[in-house]
Amino acid sequence: MVAVFCFNQMKFERPTYLLNADICKTNIRTMAEKASRSGVIFRPHFKTHQSLIIGRWFREAGVTRITVSSLSAARYFANDGWNDITVAFPVNLRETQLVNELASRIRIGLLVEHPEVALKLEKDLLFPADIYIKIDTGYHRTGLGIDEMPVILRLAEIVRSSRMMSLKGLLTHAGNTYAAASKEEVKKVYVSCTGILNEVKKNLGDSGKELLLSYGDTPSCSIVEDFNNIDEIRPGNFIFYDLMQMIAGSCGFSQIAGIVICPVVAVHPSRNQAVLYGGAIHLSKDFLVVDGRRIYGQLVETDQNGWINLIPGAYLVSLSQEHGILEGPDEVISELHPGMTAGIIPVHSCLTANLLRGYQMTDGESGDYFPGK
Repeated sequence: MVAVFCFNQMKFERPTYLLNADICKTNIRTMAEKASRSGVIFRPHFKTHQSLIIGRWFREAGVTRITVSSLSAARYFANDGWNDITVAFPVNLRETQLVNELASRIRIGLLVEHPEVALKLEKDLLFPADIYIKIDTGYHRTGLGIDEMPVILRLAEIVRSSRMMSLKGLLTHAGNTYAAASKEEVKKVYVSCTGILNEVKKNLGDSGKELLLSYGDTPSCSIVEDFNNIDEIRPGNFIFYDLMQMIAGSCGFSQIAGIVICPVVAVHPSRNQAVLYGGAIHLSKDFLVVDGRRIYGQLVETDQNGWINLIPGAYLVSLSQEHGILEGPDEVISELHPGMTAGIIPVHSCLTANLLRGYQMTDGESGDYFPGK
C-alpha cells in the first residue's frame, strides 16, 4: 500500500505536516547526548520547528539555551519561559526597541558584523546584551572572513569598551556543508570551518582567549562525533530531518520525523503521474537532483501508524503554486485514486514547516507554529 487514508482515524482535507513525536524526541536526545559527550554547549536552533510545544520537548531533555532567527521569534519563545536566547541573524537596527524589550527581561545574544552597527547599539542599548561577531568560514552568505581581521579587531574593540555590550564569542553557520556530496566531505568542511574560527580567535590575541566558538549546521553536527575544537553547537534541522539530509548521509530513514500528507486530486496512468494537492506554497521550491532530474520530494509507504518505507522511483517532479506532480512506476501510480492521500518526505523541512505553519501528530494531537515574522 503506497497511499494512506488516515492515521488513527484522522482525516486530512488539505496538505498537512504530520509529525512523529517519538522520533522528534529521540532526535533531540541523540544530539543532546552527543554535545554532552564532547563537552560543548547545546544551543539548538528553533528556526526549523518554531513551535512552543516542540520547544518544550527540548526543555524536557535539559536544554536551557536556544537559538532563533529573528527578534520576533525570540519574543515568542521568551514569552514561554526561555530566558537565554541567541538571535543568529545580523542585528536589524530598525528593531532596536524590540532588542531593548527583550534585553530587559532575558539574556539576549546578538549577531554583529559591522562597526557601524556596534556603534549604534552602544548608543541605543538600554540593557545588557551579549555580542557575537559573525565569521564567514566559507559559506559566503554573511559574516567577516579571516582576511578582514582589521574589521574584526575594530568590532571587538568597540564591544569591549561598551557599557552595555559584552563580547561573548565568534559565531559561524557552515551552510557550505549542504553542498557536500559525502560524509567525508562534510567532515572536511567542518575541519576547515572550525579551523578558521580558531585562527580568528588566535589573531584576536589576549582579547580573544575567553571567547566562545559557536558553530551551527545539521550535517556537521549529525556526522562529526567529537567537537573538540569548538565550544557550542547550534543545529536546527535535525529535529525533523528531511530528504536532503537523508541523501547526504546526515540521517537514516528511521530518523525522519515528519512527512507531508497531500490529497490526491487526479491520476494520469498513461504518463505514470498523479496530481497532488501540495505545491510550492506547501513544500517550497527547494529541490534535489536525482538521476539527472529535479525532485521536490519522495513518496513513502505508510500504514495507519506512520511511514515505513521509501517508494523507489516515486518522486515529486514538478511543483506549481498548488499542484504537485508525482511520477512513479506504473504499479505505484495504479494504486492511487482521487480522494486518497499520499505521504511525501519534503526536500527541506525548515521551509516546508514555515509554509504549512502547524503540525498534526501521529497520536492525534495538533501542534502550534510561530504566528508571525
